[in-house]
Amino acid sequence: MFWFDKQHPDAVYMDNRELDDVLCDGRTLNVNPDVIADFRRMPFADESFYFVVFDPPHLLKAGEDSWLAKKYGKLGPDWKEDIKQGFQECMRVLKPNGTLIFKWNEDQVSLGEVLRAIDRRPLFGNRRSKTHWLVYMKDDQRNIG
Repeated sequence: MFWFDKQHPDAVYMDNRELDDVLCDGRTLNVNPDVIADFRRMPFADESFYFVVFDPPHLLKAGEDSWLAKKYGKLGPDWKEDIKQGFQECMRVLKPNGTLIFKWNEDQVSLGEVLRAIDRRPLFGNRRSKTHWLVYMKDDQRNIG
């Protein structure tokens, strides 16, 4: 939802689904990724990217066919391990000193719970609203634990 240009030639857009739907308010929702894959097992070689944006689902409670679930996806019962694996995959595909932007909305799960699950502190980020943008750098050992 935050992309200005999903078709930018330097961007690879990955999601685990494809979807074309009309939401309850009449807006269309198009999820049309370049790569369909699970963020816990990305189909990219180690150290493929200088920059990664990790925007996982953040909802625990949403109806399977609700517009919220369609728009943002939904966390499973093992969400802590899923987010941890996804974060580790993002770091794996980053080049040394690459940058990871992690986006999280704490409407249903607090940022503190997520940070405990991934066990990495960000370098900096935004803490003023429900949606947080956190910045990490690969190989910065100071942000572990």
